[in-house]
Amino acid sequence: MEQTYAIEMLNITKRFPGIVANDNITLQLKKGEIHALLGENGAGKSTLMSVLFGLYQPEEGVIKKDGQAVEIRDPNDANALGIGMVHQHFKLVECFTVLDNIIMGVEPCKHGFLQKAEAREKVLALSEKYGLRVDPDALVEDITVGMQQRTEILKMLYRDNEILIFDEPTAVLTPQEIEELMQIMRNLAAEGKSILFISHKLNEIMAVADRCSVLRKGKYIGTVNIKDTTREELSRMMVGRDVEFVVHKEPAKPGKTILEVEDMTVASKSHGNNAVKNVSFQVRAGEIVCIAGIDGNGQTELVYGLTGLEPLKGGRITLEGQDITRAPIRKRNTMGMSHIPEDRHKHGLVLDYTLEDNMVLQRYFEPEFVSKAGFLKRKAIRDYAERLIDQYDVRSGQGPVTVARSMSGGNQQKAIVAREIDKDPELLIAVQPTRGLDVGAIEYIHRQIVAQRDAGKGVLLVSLELDEVMSLSDRILVMYEGEIVGELDPKTTTVEELGLYMAGAKREGA
Repeated sequence: MEQTYAIEMLNITKRFPGIVANDNITLQLKKGEIHALLGENGAGKSTLMSVLFGLYQPEEGVIKKDGQAVEIRDPNDANALGIGMVHQHFKLVECFTVLDNIIMGVEPCKHGFLQKAEAREKVLALSEKYGLRVDPDALVEDITVGMQQRTEILKMLYRDNEILIFDEPTAVLTPQEIEELMQIMRNLAAEGKSILFISHKLNEIMAVADRCSVLRKGKYIGTVNIKDTTREELSRMMVGRDVEFVVHKEPAKPGKTILEVEDMTVASKSHGNNAVKNVSFQVRAGEIVCIAGIDGNGQTELVYGLTGLEPLKGGRITLEGQDITRAPIRKRNTMGMSHIPEDRHKHGLVLDYTLEDNMVLQRYFEPEFVSKAGFLKRKAIRDYAERLIDQYDVRSGQGPVTVARSMSGGNQQKAIVAREIDKDPELLIAVQPTRGLDVGAIEYIHRQIVAQRDAGKGVLLVSLELDEVMSLSDRILVMYEGEIVGELDPKTTTVEELGLYMAGAKREGA
């Protein structure tokens, strides 16, 4: 008997200016399975899923649901067919509440009146059932990235979708949240829902997926059963070469103090308490200091305070001996601070600018890029952008003139990392620097961060990835509820001990 698939995407081709994003790709999803889609940044994974969700129309190919050919002109068609999608960059209205975002477009009404109480009960029941803790009344602009992720998943479950697309769902989650999400996905599959799971994280694919299809540079490489393959084999299929999973670095040789933070206090936007409470620490030349912690424990506000995105309520910041507590953002940049931000869309890029203009966002006023008469030197800017694009393998359809918005999330991230490291800073503040990157790109970025350290720069790393924390850092500072509760040596601590500090179950001096 012929197999009936929940979804079949047959010979799909999708082109954009200068690039074939999907080149004759066939993908078949069985009912009740978790099917991973793996590939490098810019391999065409999100594009393929956007075709399935109706955001793009393919030039060639056909989509079948339960064996019947279907036409998906827009996301409303997809939803009507029971297809839901959690996007890598969330599609949420920031000034609306969590509840309003979840029910948007399918608001329950009676006699023309909105029945929010009924919707609220359904949302709370779903969040309880699947362990997706959210505050339905919180404004999206005030909640953590992790809670925004949970809001997106609830949006899909609220619509009773049976085909669930997760585009890089764990990129912004803590290790505990990732484990919870994996369990949620297993439960959903056990209930008969079919899941397409885009990820770069081989450990997660090995842990949760039944089968995995691999794309490389827009082409289909193959589909394997997870129980019959290895992490190394998958990475080889993905990047076409062997990948180093271990960060190689010499012991740190810390020098002078680059950054000194004394009694820093930063107010919280979402509640009356302070998000950062009297925090003090140092970062020295030639070391990587990592701030570890579960998302929402003050790391974001700490970085905002350091970079000038938020004013301090109290305390003092010194960069290379100079007080920068009240210095504007540009002054901090020109004094030698670089910042790879947590939210690449909000603070990292101007999405409607070209790639080359984004590369010089913080340097366009330097003599290298502007004439004495105040005109930009367009050729110098283009040459500079082309060098960075080549050096960091930033893939884009039209090179330096590509609009940033049209690039894949991973390539947007590589562009930001290239810009911030190439400024040759004295202090590099790297927040989730490898978020959404494939194993090959992660390997390269890790080498660049270690190279900064070895060149005598100070590196402050903020990461939710425990593997990254343990392998990259020379010292680990753990934040819990706005305070630093422990300083650990990655060479002598364990992931379990780190987890206890992060969860608040253990603290120094207690």
